[in-house]
Amino acid sequence: MDIEQVNSQQLTKRQTSRRQFIKLCGLTTLAASLPSLSLSVIAQEQSWAAYNKSIVIDGLSALFDYGINELSAETLAQFKRSGVTAVNATVPYPGDDFAAAKAKIAHVKQITALYPQHLRIVYNLDDILQAKAQGQIGIIIGFQSTEMFADDLSRIDYFAKQGARYMQLSYNGPSQYGSGGLVKHDTGLTELGRQAVAQIQNAKVLLDLSHSGKQTVADAIKAASKPLTLSHTGCNAVYQHPRNNDDTELKAIADKGGVVGIYLMPFLEGGDGEITAAAFMRHLNHAINVCGEDHVAIGSDQGILPVNDGPEYREMIRKDVERRKAAGISAPGESANRPPFIPQLNSIRRMELIAHYMQRSGHSDKVITKVLGSNLVNLYREVW
Repeated sequence: MDIEQVNSQQLTKRQTSRRQFIKLCGLTTLAASLPSLSLSVIAQEQSWAAYNKSIVIDGLSALFDYGINELSAETLAQFKRSGVTAVNATVPYPGDDFAAAKAKIAHVKQITALYPQHLRIVYNLDDILQAKAQGQIGIIIGFQSTEMFADDLSRIDYFAKQGARYMQLSYNGPSQYGSGGLVKHDTGLTELGRQAVAQIQNAKVLLDLSHSGKQTVADAIKAASKPLTLSHTGCNAVYQHPRNNDDTELKAIADKGGVVGIYLMPFLEGGDGEITAAAFMRHLNHAINVCGEDHVAIGSDQGILPVNDGPEYREMIRKDVERRKAAGISAPGESANRPPFIPQLNSIRRMELIAHYMQRSGHSDKVITKVLGSNLVNLYREVW
């Protein structure tokens, strides 16, 4: 089935399943077996001298499975070993209604409160600075979907007061606010969507246009009064894909004072094999050329913990892709031979490896520092 032919309800449900699978399969595997030592360390020649003193922010990540009630000492030690300062973590999943979103936020806060030496909820920029000073990981509560708002704009304020700091307008399919990136006829922002843009920004929440359609992106940028973001995307100029964005969109975000985050997803190049670090760097370098060094970051769309890759995990991937293809719901680029991560960057020190590849690509320490975290710090300072 052509992906553009599915109706909105099917689209949302299918994309939700895929995203939940991608986000949780590695974590589920890790619940039984934490990453081996080889995933916890990197070669000396791949280290970056300024990493430990830098603020490192992943603009889209996952910290833990929100169904758990506790974290092991070993998992907490791995978090600390990552060197990551803060992550934008999607707490409610697409499809969650008001009650489900409210319950998941409460649960994340409950888990976080159990480990004050390791974790902190981020309400403002000072929380990120404190997380860095105290060796914690800051959890930035983010939304990728809109079902929890229904047509009630006051719920934007409600969730902002609960700590939500990122909100999207759609998740691939149509929403009450606009069209997602996989909708065939993108009609742009709805009137409610225009009001939502103002409400989100008035509530000092970062407006995230990831997963939105082209017209919705253009309308939202025009309507926005403050800087905004594409937290996790790729560049259509490097590889054309419905989840990637055009140069005009990337540049418009930068011109508005915003930041574009590049992801580590399978949509970075064609073919059937594993995505390489080189493919990721082609998108990152292109985004820096288009947006400028002050407007690009990393939104990996991966977990903090690396995937515990092995025959069992690869078999799980193979079966899932075959099932989805048989059901006619496979997205462009899905392949049993292409896992949803980049093996060369599959490390607890993933962000330091990105710094290493940036250095190899000729970027200065100043630019690397900006992309790994400083650009998002400056964006949060403007918006929050």
